[in-house]
Amino acid sequence: MKTVIDRAGSGTAVDEHGPGTPVALAALLAGTFVGTVGNNIVNVPLQAILTDFDAGLGSGIYVVVGFLLTFAAAMPMAGWIGDRFGRRRVYCAALLGTAVCALGAALAPSLPVLVLWRSLGGVAAAAFAPAVMGLIAWLFGPARRARAVGAWAAVNGIGQAVGPSMGGIVSDWWGWRWAFVPLVPVALIGFAATLRYIPRYPGRSMPLDTVGAFTVTFGAVLLILGIATVSQDSLPTWVSLAALGAGFVVTAVFVVHCRRVSNPFVQIGLVLESRFLRSAFAAFTQMFALGAVLLALPLYLTGSGSSTTQAGLMLFVLPVVMTCVAPVVGGLVDRIGARLVMRAGLLVLIAAQAALAITLSAGVVHPLALGAVLVGAGLGTGMVQTPAAAGSTRSPAGALGTGLGLFNLIRFGGSAVGAAWVGIAANLSADPYGLLFTVAAVVVLAGLAGTFAGADPERRVAGYRGTIS
Repeated sequence: MKTVIDRAGSGTAVDEHGPGTPVALAALLAGTFVGTVGNNIVNVPLQAILTDFDAGLGSGIYVVVGFLLTFAAAMPMAGWIGDRFGRRRVYCAALLGTAVCALGAALAPSLPVLVLWRSLGGVAAAAFAPAVMGLIAWLFGPARRARAVGAWAAVNGIGQAVGPSMGGIVSDWWGWRWAFVPLVPVALIGFAATLRYIPRYPGRSMPLDTVGAFTVTFGAVLLILGIATVSQDSLPTWVSLAALGAGFVVTAVFVVHCRRVSNPFVQIGLVLESRFLRSAFAAFTQMFALGAVLLALPLYLTGSGSSTTQAGLMLFVLPVVMTCVAPVVGGLVDRIGARLVMRAGLLVLIAAQAALAITLSAGVVHPLALGAVLVGAGLGTGMVQTPAAAGSTRSPAGALGTGLGLFNLIRFGGSAVGAAWVGIAANLSADPYGLLFTVAAVVVLAGLAGTFAGADPERRVAGYRGTIS
């Protein structure tokens, strides 16, 4: 039976362009912006938050990791809910939920309450990526989809670095609590525009594989939590190791279960297709590096005497570069293929991580030197983000909400692990920044190696072209 996306992607002349409009795309990008800004709005003001609550980095890291953990882990389930009840409906609920959680975080009376609101905000924002990517694939036909995905990637880049910049500036002027407030009007504007300009996406009756849904979500939580708790001095090492071990076991149960049942939560056969795996792993490594940069660099700068405003403005180099690169990268993907562009981006990103390791280890704070390194990081990130997303949506798994949710779980799981690695590196070495970014370079190198795995499956999945081309 054909899905709504199947019909939208059929071979008619109208469907080549799709019914999507620029205003509809802007409404979807509002949620993308809110989700990515909400992800890292506290990165620069984190030191002020820790001071306000008289807490150490080991506890305060959960203000960042708590959001990322629930954000990443809830994505596959959010993808299924979008397919079942309608992606527009779920997207609207996510916008309203994000606004409520932002207000709750702004009014939090203690660090545990702040972590709670941030974690709930992660659950709400988890619906953004699978819903937006799915709606873009539905609204924009093959002739315009690459440009729409390029715009999505550009706004992702803007949000990923505008969040820390905006958080630092607002925190310096009015206090860290006000950093959450701008998310509210943007979410409400996106909600109103979605109701007005995006057509209803009908849900469809489908069974829920509860065992599969539970194991993929709980397994992701345990894995990310196990890594995050390594930096906790108050917890014995065996707790982290136990969480990691349990996470691997639960994830293995998920895979075995989904391969055996007739209606699995995630179709493992589609996920194992080489294009999806390459895209997901490259996205993981890219987001690992980005998550580490966005958390570690503000801590480095504020610890070296820079104000939160100065640290935020320095990070603003990233979105400028990523925004400029995104349209060019979209054209290159169409012209020479996603794999070549992605490999070039990963090479640039490896060089940027190595440069950060050298620069920060030497105690360099000159804005031109750091800015030059961030230009490289932004260029590499932009060159990986778009082809990875395009590869996932063109794969058979990417035609399903759970497949898109799994892709984004892996992607943002990389960001959560990268942020957690900052806390671990701080406890492991007297030169944490050298260790931190050397390991980040090695992780991205693994992502580059992964792009050479598997053949191009384009011919083997020709039957899916109408849906995901």
